[in-house]
Amino acid sequence: MDEQDEPVRIDKWLWAARFFKTRALAAEAVGGGKVEIRGERAKPSRIVRAGYRITVRRGLRMDRHREECCAAARSGGAGAAAL
Repeated sequence: MDEQDEPVRIDKWLWAARFFKTRALAAEAVGGGKVEIRGERAKPSRIVRAGYRITVRRGLRMDRHREECCAAARSGGAGAAAL
């Protein structure tokens, strides 16, 4: 199994994908109801896999919708995050 095909916790993925500066901030956002996975409210320990639709709300609007082709457990460089 490729590293990018492995399931990852949503808080860890949000940090690795650079939605949040720290994993603690990611977990706080997930716990506060700011993140949905496949249309459902998530918990910080929720597992995500490649292809899941993730919605992140910041402020009063939906900030980002993403349908991921891969789920990385590590934070990469800025070039990889821009993809």
